[in-house]
Amino acid sequence: MAECAAEGELPQRRLVFKEQQNGEATDQKLSVDERKQRDVDERENLVLWKKPLLTLYYFTLELLITLKEWIWRLWHQRQTVFGLLILLILLSIAYCIDGTHQKYVRYMEKKTLWCAYWVGLGILSSVGLGTGLHTFLLYLGPHIASVTLAAYECGSVDFPEPPYPDQIVCPQQEVGVEAAGVDDISLWTIISKVRLEACMWGAGTAIGELPPYFMARAARLSGADPDDEDYQRFEEILDQTQSAQDFATRAKVAVQKLIQRVGFFGILACASIPNPLFDLAGITCGHFLVPFWTFFGATLIGKAVIKMHIQKLFVIVTFSRHIVEQMVSLIGAVPLLGAALQKPFREYLEAQKAKLHHHTGEGIPTEESWLSWLFEKVVVIMVCFFVCSIVNSMAQSYAKRKQHEKYSEGKME
Repeated sequence: MAECAAEGELPQRRLVFKEQQNGEATDQKLSVDERKQRDVDERENLVLWKKPLLTLYYFTLELLITLKEWIWRLWHQRQTVFGLLILLILLSIAYCIDGTHQKYVRYMEKKTLWCAYWVGLGILSSVGLGTGLHTFLLYLGPHIASVTLAAYECGSVDFPEPPYPDQIVCPQQEVGVEAAGVDDISLWTIISKVRLEACMWGAGTAIGELPPYFMARAARLSGADPDDEDYQRFEEILDQTQSAQDFATRAKVAVQKLIQRVGFFGILACASIPNPLFDLAGITCGHFLVPFWTFFGATLIGKAVIKMHIQKLFVIVTFSRHIVEQMVSLIGAVPLLGAALQKPFREYLEAQKAKLHHHTGEGIPTEESWLSWLFEKVVVIMVCFFVCSIVNSMAQSYAKRKQHEKYSEGKME
């Protein structure tokens, strides 16, 4: 009887022990989740307006670490760097030596710097998974609008260079030659005039999508835990059931499935329209090991060719002469404030038209309207916010690095 009782107690003890182990594992998992959430909250509080000194200190340390990593990578690629240095020296010699080739050198210098300027603005617009500087609204859009207004006012897009593109001036008409009318300016003429700037900006936005792609691809190939919260959030979305997803999450999953199933044409479709969900396209393609040229080729064609022509067409139509005049008239129809608001807009347009018709040697109107002053201040504020976001992001990256080091040391002990 005693032996039977002992044998009956053994399964019960095993069951109790197993339940205790499961409970400890659950508590440990909860504690890990709580720790991760606490670390995230701690990093999110590390911003310039809450902890300015600590944020700047962490930013400086992260900047030094990043510079060290880049120098180390360049050292590993020293043969390529050495070849580029030799090429740069040869180009510098050709740039400094006088000769008949100088006109071609100056032309290439002007075009290269102009293209690099717009490519850089495009990269700033898309890099950082949605936290980039909105350079289309601040730079490319106003440039296209200025060219459009000038084309309708001058009746031509053959603006003298210089001062174009730094300043737009109507071409001087020769004696006996009739000036082109507004009807002679077509949409295609204006599109062709700003095609280089727009395509370079679009190419820059495509380049800005590459860092998330390489990060996700490296994490998938190595099998290591991704050191990026956006990638972790992406994997959590994939693990969620459809019933537990909200509308935004389901839209992201739909984009991910489209890219995964259709491939090149799915990426092209997502990149060809103004799509805020395309921020995760790089992570999606990297996670599912989409070939580099499939991802980048579709993104480049979509953003630099298709999407840019859509955006250019929208801006050109919006700022065509009859649309602008209708918008100014509608402003005047606003009750009570209409006349007061309409006057500065009309004065601003008249001032811009006067600047287009001044000739070389004449004084340029220097009167500044409150609209241009306000736009300049908005640009300055947005640039300052972008710089602050970079400082905060790098400081938080260093804080995350410290947290990983602390928990790694704890595990080793």
